[in-house]
Amino acid sequence: MQRPLGREREIPPLVEAVVKTYDEVSKINHLGLSPLPSREQIIEIITGLKEIVYPGYFGRQNFTRDNITFHIGDRMLSVFRALGQQIYRSFLHECQLASPDCDHCAKAAEQVALDFLGHIPKIRRLLAKDVQATYDGDPAAKSLDEIIFSYPGLEAITVYRFAHELHIMTVPLLPRIMTEYAHSITGVDIHPGATIGESFFIDHGTGVVVGETTQIGNNVKIYQGVTLGAHSFPKDEKGQLVRGRKRHPTIEDDVTIYSGATILGAEAVIGKGSVIGGNVWLTGPVPPGSVVTIESPGLVYRDKSRRPDKQAGG
Repeated sequence: MQRPLGREREIPPLVEAVVKTYDEVSKINHLGLSPLPSREQIIEIITGLKEIVYPGYFGRQNFTRDNITFHIGDRMLSVFRALGQQIYRSFLHECQLASPDCDHCAKAAEQVALDFLGHIPKIRRLLAKDVQATYDGDPAAKSLDEIIFSYPGLEAITVYRFAHELHIMTVPLLPRIMTEYAHSITGVDIHPGATIGESFFIDHGTGVVVGETTQIGNNVKIYQGVTLGAHSFPKDEKGQLVRGRKRHPTIEDDVTIYSGATILGAEAVIGKGSVIGGNVWLTGPVPPGSVVTIESPGLVYRDKSRRPDKQAGG
């Protein structure tokens, strides 16, 4: 039998000390205000959306042409309700004139949720090309099924495709919560504001970073550890970061970027058909059709069986 601690009476003063900080450090409180979106509910929405865009792979199975309309209709209805509620909460949080039951926010959220569901056919067509690009680009892939089930790059791209639609609909909070969830489980960090074309393939995935204003064309392939980031962070006259301007690279069509490459800044435009080698650091433009590599480092080989000579005084 577990021995009771017997010191519960010492907890109330500790609670008081913590609660006291809620006045002292108020910027990280959300008390007495409208409820924020629920991260747990947003993860469930992602799960529901994956069931819709990849029917038969996640969630319910045994779909047929005879029953799929009923099942997907039921799933879309549940996603609509949950997504509408989370969009409403995000709108309510941003609305300066809102009351706890703001009718304007409720109607706007419902319309955005409907509009988003209307974009699912477009998202599915994009994802089908992403899956095919992954299969075509990875000789280790045995089937499309394996890719859909298990590839972290595709998982991150899938969640990004959902989040990007909500981002361009100017939904607050939700898009970033979605992509940061994907980041936490895949190691791939794609900002929902990035613009990514068709047939995008991330191989291996871990450590990839794609910044907010990055523009990526069609048929682009990147490997693990690639950073498409900002070169600098300009500030205004008050010393605050200037936001809302392009500060990340542009990657044109048919580009391959190998592992560990770092490409920074809006001036870094990687021309169509170029290949960027591993560990390359770029902050400027690359002409179309280029191959950019770093010089091979000098390597030293020695026989493991030979002991190095002792240094003097050793």
